Amino acid sequence: MGEPGRGTAKTLDRGLLVLLAFQHRTEWGVSELARELGLDKAVAHRLLTTLAHRGFVLADPDTRRYRLGVAVGVLARAAERGGALEAAARPLLTELARELGESAVLNVPHGAGYRTALAVDAAGPMRYSAIVGETLPAHAGAAGHAIFAFCPDDDVRRLLGAGPLERFSDTTVTDPEELREVYARVRREGVSISHGEYDLNVTSVAAPVFAAGEVVGSLVVIGPHHNVQEKIDTTIARVRGAAESLSRRLDGGGAEEQRGRDL
Repeated sequence: MGEPGRGTAKTLDRGLLVLLAFQHRTEWGVSELARELGLDKAVAHRLLTTLAHRGFVLADPDTRRYRLGVAVGVLARAAERGGALEAAARPLLTELARELGESAVLNVPHGAGYRTALAVDAAGPMRYSAIVGETLPAHAGAAGHAIFAFCPDDDVRRLLGAGPLERFSDTTVTDPEELREVYARVRREGVSISHGEYDLNVTSVAAPVFAAGEVVGSLVVIGPHHNVQEKIDTTIARVRGAAESLSRRLDGGGAEEQRGRDL
């Protein structure tokens, strides 16, 4: 368990770590949670009791095990309505579009696909215009690959097992085994590149965005094939860097950087 940074409240930090422990496990007993986080059992029990008092966890009276409470869902819906992810991504997308002269897009998971949550279009006559709110299939394009390469195996298995994958062009990946290879490459390289997988005339470069260790979306630069291809190395570096920067902001790193500048 990492130590909290300067200026943070140690007890609150521990309470948040307790909540984050439920990401990959639906329920915990006090003793096993204490071992997992390296806490004293009495401390773990006190933290769980406090969280239960506010509805963030729920204690089963029979098993004495804890699950996430409804207050977590309430906050999650409030965060989505507040557009925190979009607000954090907007300046980075604007900078990408200005530097590279191509459209920059934020995509988020949406069922067996992904949705365009925010887009900053490039200026000029030869450009790709993204449609905010549009939903695209997971297997079609770099944006989806950058997201689903980091999704839980069960989610990917459901995606691939839902039936034949639709072909949109000659370069669309429709073979499940080939798609798994694409995902493995994205995990190794931290970036995805596609040429006309959904729209035959465009090339896109995408990188995953993470928050609390989970993929929450992808940042993409997309444009006419010849435009993007002639600056592909620069585009890869800029997109990867922007996605890493956004991930740090979502995990609190952006606030830490700003605090350092203010000192």
